Amino acid sequence: MNLRFVETFVWVTRLQSISRTADKLFLTQSAVSSRITVLEQEIGVPLLDRRDRLFRLTSAGERFLTYAERLLALQHDLKYELCGNGIARFSLRLGAIETILHAWLIPTMERLRRSKPHIEFELNVETTPVLHQQIRRGGLDLIFSADQPFGKGIVSERFPSLEMVFVGPDSLKEGTYLHIDELMSRELLTFQRDSQPHMALVDCLGKAGVTNKRVHTVTSISALVKLAESGFGLATLPRVAVDELKHHHGIVPIRTALQLVPLPLFASYLNPPATPELEESISEALVFVREAAGAKSAEPTHG
Repeated sequence: MNLRFVETFVWVTRLQSISRTADKLFLTQSAVSSRITVLEQEIGVPLLDRRDRLFRLTSAGERFLTYAERLLALQHDLKYELCGNGIARFSLRLGAIETILHAWLIPTMERLRRSKPHIEFELNVETTPVLHQQIRRGGLDLIFSADQPFGKGIVSERFPSLEMVFVGPDSLKEGTYLHIDELMSRELLTFQRDSQPHMALVDCLGKAGVTNKRVHTVTSISALVKLAESGFGLATLPRVAVDELKHHHGIVPIRTALQLVPLPLFASYLNPPATPELEESISEALVFVREAAGAKSAEPTHG
């Protein structure tokens, strides 16, 4: 029995989709279907119920899934035992919004690297919608995003929201207070259009009675920092990122009459993780981020 075909079957059951499995394994949909068909021929019974469009395993398929996962676990154990130094390399496919890159992401990766010297990171820094799409397709193992993704097999945990502040050039004194009129006399910058910070800023302006204020949208924190540093305008950024960035750039946080809405933060991962190492790594990463964020362990929610 070809274990690659067994692995394909396991991913089809986890993602409940031939097309998403094809994307994850870099195969065509016909190749995925062919592998399942070959398995069914070897075993002698159908594994997938193809009578309607809903994804469903046959009773034999449900029983075979248990054995398939045991086969893959045994394969992993063999590789581990026979590896020259007794430790096999593994990859953690990690995704995060850029805010987390400037907050806890790098310390989290360093923590994992120390405890698991053979870990390999595949890091994707993207917007929340892109991260959600990638984890639904099975392309990422763990993501940190500004909203909760929904999908089969996705587990999410909410962390304390991140305080948002305005920042400007350091020609302003840190903690300078601007009234609404003073704030409106300056250019305002925030994250890309329809992102949570953009929509929250527009909503705050509306509640303050400001409906025609121009708001510039920028796709990266680096660009926002450069624009604020140059004096182009005032940017909205998470305070946790500002506390780190202000030591390297000419920006300072300022106070305004406009109260910005905090940025939500969610950690989400595929459940069950593909390997025991991934499960341990995800668990350790979440523990570290909870400590860094001062969060209590929360009950995870299933998408």
